[in-house]
Amino acid sequence: MTAASGGAQTTRPTRLPRSARRKQLLAAAQQIFVAHGYHAAAMDDIAERAGVSKPVLYQHFPGKLELYLALLDTHCDAIIAKVRDAMLGTHDNKERVKGAVQAYFDFVDHESEAFRLVFESDLRNDPQVRQRVERVEQGCIAAVTDTIISDTALSTEAAELLASGLVGAAGQSAQFWLANGRRTPKAEAEALVAALIWRGIASFPLQDGATSGSTTEIG
Repeated sequence: MTAASGGAQTTRPTRLPRSARRKQLLAAAQQIFVAHGYHAAAMDDIAERAGVSKPVLYQHFPGKLELYLALLDTHCDAIIAKVRDAMLGTHDNKERVKGAVQAYFDFVDHESEAFRLVFESDLRNDPQVRQRVERVEQGCIAAVTDTIISDTALSTEAAELLASGLVGAAGQSAQFWLANGRRTPKAEAEALVAALIWRGIASFPLQDGATSGSTTEIG
């Protein structure tokens, strides 16, 4: 607190720990990037949204691209982790499929609209951005591939092909559902897509010793 004219007191802005400030700046940047896209977003707008000066913003991020990449890393890691958790969270393969589909629907349906940074970026031609977007697909496919290999006698190549089909169907269906105005209730949409994927992948036999409910197939 400092004295002002007439004895009034003014309050200095709270000094946040570096990690908390970074989180605050990323949240502000996400709002601006989602609303305007990368090219139309300005560091001035981000600083204003965060309630800080531009020098403070530049202390944490040397430029707009670095700020955008930091956001991408956060959300790319999040969707990969959700799919991996769906694979590791149960031994029931039918539930694994449901979990993977739900992970994509939850991601695109989140109120933050962060999915736009990953799936609808206006900076996809930048090699660093493209690498991160591709990492999402590759990371999710890898998580599903590991599960398929552990439960079946399929080769790595065959397991990767099946995993890419599952990930592609889940991701494209979720984006289509959102783009078309959520005309089907979310839970119903997830169940429909999961059922479609399950009917295909369940036909591949389990390897000896694998367990998955009461069937002798993947599921």
